Amino acid sequence: LLACTAAVALSTTLFWSFLRAPTELRMGFVQKIFYFHVPIASAMYLGGTATCVGSVGYLLSGRKFWDALAVAGAQLAVLFGTLTLGTGMLWGSKAWGHAWTWDPRLTTALLSTMIYVAYVTLRAFAGGGDAEAKFAAALGILGFGNLPIIHYSVQKWAGQHPTVLTQKGGGLGHPAMYTALGLGFVTFATVAALLLWFGTALELSSQRVAELEEDALDLGLDFEDDVVESESRA
Repeated sequence: LLACTAAVALSTTLFWSFLRAPTELRMGFVQKIFYFHVPIASAMYLGGTATCVGSVGYLLSGRKFWDALAVAGAQLAVLFGTLTLGTGMLWGSKAWGHAWTWDPRLTTALLSTMIYVAYVTLRAFAGGGDAEAKFAAALGILGFGNLPIIHYSVQKWAGQHPTVLTQKGGGLGHPAMYTALGLGFVTFATVAALLLWFGTALELSSQRVAELEEDALDLGLDFEDDVVESESRA
């Protein structure tokens, strides 16, 4: 159901953004990135929130489900954080004349993405023990603390982050523009929920396989050698 909803929502968003919403007055066609950039950023927030909730749940209960949710949320935050930075750079090329400046919002978004990259890297290479999971959980909670800073960085430190023109019919002055933006939020929220669902299930399965491998080694079984021997016989 989520997959079908996401597919329909994405198709509708593409249609409405490029064929129904009018071209913005000052920035032109590149302004349409806005209908994807902002919803993608909100999906990154959802991933970071899931990591925080999962990390807190794991520290309090020790249940594998919460740990799997935290891992899936961090992977989601990395994916959508990278897309946020990429679409922001495309927009910045038009607004600033170059792809990157150390704008407060861009800088804090980059910092958050790097935190979640560190989380995913830690979980991938530091082992699957309880100590490693708890250390990663602390990192996941820390990463969540930076998300509100991204949102309020423009108000607090000014900067030159692009804003939507609202005069003379530009920006979101047209109802179709509001519709395109709303559809974008629905689309990427649904995609985020879908990926979070499958990511959590996949992580739980991976953890279960690792536990079974450890049990097999404790019993003196080595399935890899058995597989190699069976293949050689075949």
